[in-house]
Amino acid sequence: MADQVTRTLLNGAEIPVLGLGVWQVRDGRECERAVAAALESGYRLIDTAQAYRNEASVGRAIRASGVPREEIFLTTKFYPGSRDPLAEAERSVERLGTEYVDLYLIHWPQGGPTWAWPGMEKASEAGLAKGIGISNFSTAELQELLKVAQIPPAVNQIQFSPFEYRRALVEACEEAGVIAQAYSPLGTGRHLDNPVVGQIASALGRTPAQVLIRWAIQKGLSVIPKSTHPERIQENFAVTDFELDEAAVSALDALDTTNQTPDALSRSGKWWS
Repeated sequence: MADQVTRTLLNGAEIPVLGLGVWQVRDGRECERAVAAALESGYRLIDTAQAYRNEASVGRAIRASGVPREEIFLTTKFYPGSRDPLAEAERSVERLGTEYVDLYLIHWPQGGPTWAWPGMEKASEAGLAKGIGISNFSTAELQELLKVAQIPPAVNQIQFSPFEYRRALVEACEEAGVIAQAYSPLGTGRHLDNPVVGQIASALGRTPAQVLIRWAIQKGLSVIPKSTHPERIQENFAVTDFELDEAAVSALDALDTTNQTPDALSRSGKWWS
């Protein structure tokens, strides 16, 4: 990943600041085509999950790409409706057709933020995951986990965009040495038609998606936009050759609807109890 812009994780590994997410990408040809297009475009971070039910397709596309496995940063996530992170990691790497994943995350803190962590640490100790982390954890949940973790989480993957600008949560992650990673930076497409985003994109000769992705990168996050269209996948990767100026960043910051919260999701947005 020498040609990738990266952040350094607590375990010393380098995670690219831009990757492809495959949430809601259908298993089979659609997923394989998206991953293949991403790797051909230069992406080296691919993010999947047990709950997405497309790990096998991700693995097939990686093997067919010809890109050496060690050059790819591969993430999957433990589904907390299951009870054994170690056993599920074994199943994930089997489906992915690899010996390890680079990052294994608790997908969300169902049942509390600490119960699954010993199993995550066992997956790391068994060599199934080079790094372990969390997703959808609030500041309070992160701090509770840090009190008991023998291996601290490397990443907290959160919903993040100018409209969900969880600044206090990102700052808490940074203070703990945890890299914040943005999913749904485009709002699953909802944010692309916003007039403020559109005006900034027009002024720069960029797409709205490129503006939203660039904003999150300039906030210091790793970002995993999702697309199944090869041309958009390629466009989304072309965000390292420009910067948003202070006025543009401020205008995007002002779109926030979360009061720059330390919460990972609003109470109404949580799908677990």
